[in-house]
This record gives sequence, structure tokens and C-alpha cells, in this order.
Amino acid sequence: MKVTPPVNRTTAQLADGRDIFFYDDETRTRSVHDGRDIARPEGANEMRFDPLLGEWTAVAAARQNRTHKPSADACPLCPSTPERATEVPEAEFDVVVFENRFPSFRGEAPVPPDVLEHLEPAEEAGGLVRPGAGRCEVVVFTDQHTGQLAEVPAARMRTVVDAWADRTEALMREPGVEQVYIFENRGEEIGVTLHHPHGQIYGYPFRTPRTQKIMAQADGFRRRHGKDLFDEILSAEPPQGSPVILAGERWTAMVPPWARWPVEIMILPHRSVGRLHELTEAERTEFAAMYLEVLRRGDQLFDGPLPYISGWQQAPRGATGEDMRLHLQLFSIRRASNKLKYLAGSESGMGVFINDIAPEDMAARLRDAGDDA
Repeated sequence: MKVTPPVNRTTAQLADGRDIFFYDDETRTRSVHDGRDIARPEGANEMRFDPLLGEWTAVAAARQNRTHKPSADACPLCPSTPERATEVPEAEFDVVVFENRFPSFRGEAPVPPDVLEHLEPAEEAGGLVRPGAGRCEVVVFTDQHTGQLAEVPAARMRTVVDAWADRTEALMREPGVEQVYIFENRGEEIGVTLHHPHGQIYGYPFRTPRTQKIMAQADGFRRRHGKDLFDEILSAEPPQGSPVILAGERWTAMVPPWARWPVEIMILPHRSVGRLHELTEAERTEFAAMYLEVLRRGDQLFDGPLPYISGWQQAPRGATGEDMRLHLQLFSIRRASNKLKYLAGSESGMGVFINDIAPEDMAARLRDAGDDA
């Protein structure tokens, strides 16, 4: 299938050597120059291995000094002006992506999958430490400081999708990246410290725990039943009620019957595809429209914009769409207009979630929200 390249991309560098990429809704030529006198913050990034869970954690001390809830006139994501230079050295833009100045993951070397095979027992049990690896980027959806991604036109949302896909493809070519996670945090309830509409891209130097579990489940399901787990999820009809919110020609938005969060939405492609840059033009266009509708319906649930985390689950290096199908997961800690779900003992201590709202009831509420348009 034919894959569409980004509408228009301009590549440049910031004053401290970080990369920046401009993605425009329409073809145009940019000449970018960052005249600031800045340097990257000091502070090493490290990877540390948890021998009890078999998982990696990151230590990024420089992030302690990152920008925290600046005023609108001090926002680093707004366009630059003659009076104030920001992280975006242009007077206006559509979508822009740049290397995070305070990255959680940073470095050249990936984490070898067999690293634990060459350790002495005492070394492994003591907690392995390796230099930092991976890459982190920021995605800014608009040059307007106020507003939300849910409010952009479909053409802009399509540009955002193209930018996500382009950066996924580029990062998967980096030797220090094993998996790409693209996500947006929205709302102070979630912990957002920059209010300008934006998201992030993490190039992990390892396969994340969630991805490993999903791939193991998909592999086990195929071996037991000879079927694709993701196809079965799309076609299943749970006895509790339909989980589907929106069904398109190429995508389905649904509330998983096993949802952990009060509001949890999965958007799955009907085709077995592993990563964003493998999507066709038609798939990108349909997703852009469906996603905006899902965000709009989420904002109808309670009094005010829905706080959420929305992220793309993508296949890691060496895997295909049959191993790990691309899908978007959106979830919110909002369970009522005046109530949030806080992770308590069972969730935080043991990883066993307790949902306050039946998933099929939430699916029905999101379907009904479309009638209020």
C-alpha cells in the first residue's frame, strides 16, 4: 500500500545543537535561525535495572530544573518575537517537533537484549546501571497558546498525524531506539506543567513492559487458537453490551470491556499494521477525523475539558503488526464532574486496578455524546 510522506517538512537546528522540524499544513519554504546563547543543561542520564520486576527505569537529574507552569508571556512553546526568543525560532508555525531540552532518555547506545546474560549474580541482583540512551522530543500542535488539540481543524490534525508518522520512521532508524511512544498529557489533573497544546515523543532504548506483555498475549493467543488477537477484539460482542463508540471503514474506537480507568478508549486499525509511518493516506485521514470526534465526545462527559493521557502503542524494533498491532490508548482519571480516580493501595502497590464505572456504561455514554453535537 502507498504511504504518504509529510505535507511539508523543514529541518533545522537550535542554538545548542538540538534538532527542530517544522511541519506545515501547506507547502512553504522556511529559513530558520536560532540566535540564542544557550547550552544543554548539565546532568547525566542513566538506565537502572530492577532485578525484582525485570524492568528498566531512567534517572534524569537535569529534569528537576525543567520549566514549570510558566505564565503565558513566558511560554517556551509559543513562537519567538523580536522581544523574546523561545524554543521555536519562528514568528508563526503550524506543527513543530524539537528535541526536548530536559529529556528523560538521552544517549547513543541501545540496551542490548542479552545484557543480563553476561553478569555475575551479585551484579544483577545489585541493580545494573548503564549510561543513558534513547531520545525525547516535543510536538507542538499549534502556535496558539490557548486552546486544545480537540479544537484544531481536520487538516491540522492530519498534519499532526503526518508529523507523528515521520518522526516514528526517523527514530526507528536511530541505533539507540528500540520502540517509539507518542503521547499527549492534557490537564493539570494529569500533571501538565506547560499549558500550550503539545505532546511528546519517547524513543525508548528497550522494549517497554506494557509492550512485552501485549506481545506475549498476542503470541499465546495465536498459538492456542490460530487467530489474530486484535482481529478477535474488533469482532467480539461481549454479553455486557457493545464496547464500540465509533466504527469507520478503517478504524474502530471502543471502550475495552476490561478497561482499568473510568474513561478508557482504544482506537484500533482494521488492518494489521505495526507503526504509524506504515499507515496509508486513507488510514491517516480517517483516523484524524475519528480522533477529533472522540476528543470532542470526551469533553461532553463532565463539566469541562476531559483531562487525559493519550498515547500510541507501536511495534518495537524487529516486530510486525501481527506481533503488536498499532493502536491508540486514551484514558482519564476523571470519574465524575467533581471526582478524580486516585491510584490507591491495590493499583499503586500491586498493579491490580479497580474501575469505578462499568466499561459498557462508559461506551454508551460516549455513543450518546455524539447526539449532543
